[in-house]
Amino acid sequence: MANTDALKQQGARAFTPTLKSHLAYMLLSGLVIMLMLSLVRLALLVYNSDMIGDTPYSTVAEGFFNGLRFDLRVVVYLSIPLLLATLSPWLMARRGLFRFWLTISSSVVMFLGLMEMDFYREFHQRLNGLVFQYIKEDPKTVLSMLWYGFPVVRYLLAWLVGTWLLSLLFKGIDRATRGSGQRVAAWYNRLAVFMVILLVAVVAARGTLRQGPPMRWGDAFTTDSNFVNQLGLNGTLTLIDAAKSRFGEDRANIWKPVLKQDLATDTVRKQLLTANDVLVDADEAAVRRDFTPPADRTLAVKNVVVILMESFAGHSVGALGSPNNITPYFDKLAKEGLLFDRFFSNGTHTHQGMFATMACFPNLPGFEYLMQTPEGGHKLSGLPALLSARDYDDVYVYNGDFAWDNQSGFFGNQGMTTFIGRNDFVNPVFSDPTWGVSDQDMFDRGNEELAKHDQKKPIYALLQTLSNHTPYALPANLPVEKVTGQGRLDEHLTAMRYSDWALGQFFEKARKEPYFKDTLFVIVGDHGFGNHQQVTELDLGRFNVPLLLIAPGIQEKFGAVDHTVGTQVDIVPTIMGRLGGETRHQCWGRDLLNLPAGDPGVGMIKPSGSEQIVGLVKGDHLLIESKDMSPRMYRYQLGSEFKAELIESPEQPQMLQQLEAFIQTATKSLLDNTAGVVHGTPKK
Repeated sequence: MANTDALKQQGARAFTPTLKSHLAYMLLSGLVIMLMLSLVRLALLVYNSDMIGDTPYSTVAEGFFNGLRFDLRVVVYLSIPLLLATLSPWLMARRGLFRFWLTISSSVVMFLGLMEMDFYREFHQRLNGLVFQYIKEDPKTVLSMLWYGFPVVRYLLAWLVGTWLLSLLFKGIDRATRGSGQRVAAWYNRLAVFMVILLVAVVAARGTLRQGPPMRWGDAFTTDSNFVNQLGLNGTLTLIDAAKSRFGEDRANIWKPVLKQDLATDTVRKQLLTANDVLVDADEAAVRRDFTPPADRTLAVKNVVVILMESFAGHSVGALGSPNNITPYFDKLAKEGLLFDRFFSNGTHTHQGMFATMACFPNLPGFEYLMQTPEGGHKLSGLPALLSARDYDDVYVYNGDFAWDNQSGFFGNQGMTTFIGRNDFVNPVFSDPTWGVSDQDMFDRGNEELAKHDQKKPIYALLQTLSNHTPYALPANLPVEKVTGQGRLDEHLTAMRYSDWALGQFFEKARKEPYFKDTLFVIVGDHGFGNHQQVTELDLGRFNVPLLLIAPGIQEKFGAVDHTVGTQVDIVPTIMGRLGGETRHQCWGRDLLNLPAGDPGVGMIKPSGSEQIVGLVKGDHLLIESKDMSPRMYRYQLGSEFKAELIESPEQPQMLQQLEAFIQTATKSLLDNTAGVVHGTPKK
């Protein structure tokens, strides 16, 4: 027993580190974490290497250097327990606890980095509020989407192996830096060293020596390559920022007023109201108006069918310049309708596409998931409110479950009554375990519902596709040829080609039905998706979608192609302009076919998630504003030569005021519950 006790005492003395050995332990552990973060960043680069394009190696290296500054902040945060232990010999001796903490915390950071590889490929963004949004949704559906859509097993194995290697490294550092039984430094020496290390840690955590705020994500945007700029960020930090914004009690994502409200309201009214509008309730509402389109600008239609196409990106649509034959059926339809070739989604998530298109309310900072917030219960002046007031019947046909994104709750509150979802299909051609039935099933049911309607009353319908969403609800025997030669986009573009085919089949059947000749069809993408290009900080390709209007006589009155800029909030006013008659509404867009002469069109866009970045598109100019960097103005070009160049323009101050006024006024109206109308017809 005596010998055993002696060995224990000797082992205890061996595990007592000196101040010097503790500092060495802390430094080497920090280097291991830095190495791990750099390897994760390299993996992100290699996995998404098709986005590099012709970017010089020196530019990529600059992105990596920026990333080291952000990674250093993570190292500081994970090293806080070791830093505090400097004050106490007893704490410095707790190597087992430190090894456990470093292994677990580094493993979590590594897991986020591995998860981010496909997250970035899908959204062209580092980890953000979308993570929490998906977690909040139906867990069964989310887990199914991840399991069938991504290499989950491969990532889990890589994570486990990486965690094991980290544990070995931290164990090796522990053994190499144990104290040799020397005298522990006096308390005043430890305090002095602690203060020096604390000062260094604070500077490292701030990431900058400048006065004012610490390093922000805008500090990574130092190159002309958006991919390289994003590469310089750290996904753990962006996710932490998103959590602070999403769960903070002060709702920090909501933009605070920067203009006097009278000026902001006046600016928005000048932007949205036209000669066909009469402002009403001016003391209560910002842009509530009675809209009466000229009779010669209406169409002989009574029904409305809105087709919201999942991920129908403009960069892959043949009618908008793509040479890859992904959308031959849409391209054929475009020849008989009116195509808007400068059209954009208001957001980059289906949720935003739904409320912007049907409720004509924009995607605002802090309200990216409006349909799930208390404010989503407010009455807006979208298509359900306006056409219900005209005694329209309605039907909403969707592949999936209406509980997702609170669709049935939101649209039921807005005025829709008939919902047909995944559980209402009998013997579908194909049913995906994650989302629901295929697009051809959805379109077949949509046509059946419209065809069996007695036509005694007019009807409006929303048909929403889903097959073009990972993990892609595609039948085994595809009716279209698979896309090849596009690298990682092959599967996505194959799904898009299939959705296009299903759309074509719908129109072939609809033409044979009596309702067809009396119907305005509105085909629009809910949002785009990222391809090999990332144009501007907003990644404009994720917003550019086609808008196609098909109705009897539409080309004779309005032509085949319209170059006016528009966003989804313009769809409802444009529909009401074709139906004719007087309408009271408070849409945050305009009738694109009744704009003043010379008006190039304007629209506000914002990505999903918690990023504090917005854009205003006007003509061929794009103004980008963010809370973390100075406003930037671009001249963009869509089509086969999709690009943008940074410019200086005398329009920038005016566009900046328009953008800030729009966000400020729409936000205030939403919070005040004055953003819509109760009735879609003028009060007599």
